[in-house]
Amino acid sequence: MTELPELSGKVALVTGASRGIGYGVAEALVARGDRVCITGRNEDALKEAVDRLGADRVIGVAGKAHDLDHQSEVVGRTMEAFGRLDFLVNNAGTNPVFGPIADLDLDVARKVFETNVVSALGLAQKTWHAWQKENGGAIVNIASIAGLAPSPFIGAYGVSKAAMINLTQQLAHEFAPKVRVNAIAPAVVKTKFAQALYEDREAEAAASYPLGRLGVPADIGGAAAFLTSAQSDWVTGQTLVVDGGLFLNAGVG
Repeated sequence: MTELPELSGKVALVTGASRGIGYGVAEALVARGDRVCITGRNEDALKEAVDRLGADRVIGVAGKAHDLDHQSEVVGRTMEAFGRLDFLVNNAGTNPVFGPIADLDLDVARKVFETNVVSALGLAQKTWHAWQKENGGAIVNIASIAGLAPSPFIGAYGVSKAAMINLTQQLAHEFAPKVRVNAIAPAVVKTKFAQALYEDREAEAAASYPLGRLGVPADIGGAAAFLTSAQSDWVTGQTLVVDGGLFLNAGVG
């Protein structure tokens, strides 16, 4: 980014943002003038992302989203660097298994829930107590259409995202009126995380989408920017489906 906009005065924390959807969200928020803290497991990749986004208004804190010490560190570092924490975008997630849920290793299921759901709750709690409880703000949870309907071969991931959607509603109810909490449920977005779902067959994968293409990170970035803006001030507890029209095909034989 060669020319940065004027600062908005707002600060966001985006998890899992060294690449993919998280990076797309961070890019959208920086583009409107927010200062942003991004997280990711790979320190080198995180540093490269910070450099691309603009190191004068973006910081990176490396670590695993489900690690409690990392959660405390990232919220503390954000407050120390920027003095506030208006927006939390819970994007970090994992899906380490592909296959029938009947044969799922329960230790793997626990890992999926720990990363995809429990970490989001922990960061929401810490953000609430550090800033939002007294000052307000917004939280956006990145869910998935897999949380809205059965998804063969990624069942544990889908169940975790269904839990995240319910967590969104629970947080929205408890954190109101100070903080709005919403979720985004994307269909397949072209990222390394989702590569197995479209690699070497992108045209075939996109053929079922009425808009004729798979998603890109900027699509989700734009949705997150809306849900953390004044334009969505009367929106909370909702799940915004961003799917290129895929669900329009539901029930069509």
